[in-house]
Amino acid sequence: MNTGRGTGRGTALVTGASSGIGAAVAEALVRRGYRVYGTSRKPSATAHPVPGVEYLALDLTDEASITACAEAAGAVDVLVNNAGESQNGPFEELPMDAVGRLFQLNVFGAVRLTQLLLPGMRARRHGRVVMVGSMLASFPLAYRSSYVASKAALKGFASAARREVAPYGVGITTVEPGAINTGISERRTQYVADDSPFADEYRTMLAALNANEASGIPAEKVAATIVKAIEATRPKPLYAVGSNAPLVFALRRLVPRSAAERMVARRHGLR
Repeated sequence: MNTGRGTGRGTALVTGASSGIGAAVAEALVRRGYRVYGTSRKPSATAHPVPGVEYLALDLTDEASITACAEAAGAVDVLVNNAGESQNGPFEELPMDAVGRLFQLNVFGAVRLTQLLLPGMRARRHGRVVMVGSMLASFPLAYRSSYVASKAALKGFASAARREVAPYGVGITTVEPGAINTGISERRTQYVADDSPFADEYRTMLAALNANEASGIPAEKVAATIVKAIEATRPKPLYAVGSNAPLVFALRRLVPRSAAERMVARRHGLR
């Protein structure tokens, strides 16, 4: 997407760009000639800043911070909503304040930032918004209900809003990664009681989840898919990458939903 605005391919804002997928996307966009803003809660504390990326502070739980970030970035051609939290726990043991925080980070913050940047994209009649979701939104997993729901909600916003902004040259899409080796297992928040009746099965699921992620695809492969979505003339509603995505999505169309659920459970040690 060439904007002709004197900044190569245009200006991109990538949230959560201090590590993992966000850093890989930011790096890929810099290489392709974009001016790239990356966000972090504390830019000065970013351990490995990506060369060529200008870092902005962003706290997705703070309306003032979201507004300040949008204003600082200015005219943005590409928004990649990547920042968020990964959360585990038995459904009935999830603290509601933790669920609320998760939705603020994974959904409401991203929605608000998008709302602030879309008017400029519409006025310039070009733009791309990518929501970084998860294949778990399409293939739910036990003990990850809050995370699954947050990513499904983000995809829902994107899918419904596509038609609204398409006439203005703006494309909104969702990219759903499968298992990714980014070290996220070390940062995931978990809520399970010491005496939980679900403890044994939860630990089984968690061990399999961590093993799948350890052998997952690198962040750079997800970044390549996100760049593909950004630069597509007509972005698809959904892109999936990793965890044998083409095969499993094809199987989901062929087998009953209950069978697909069993397949996901078994992949994570659950019977």
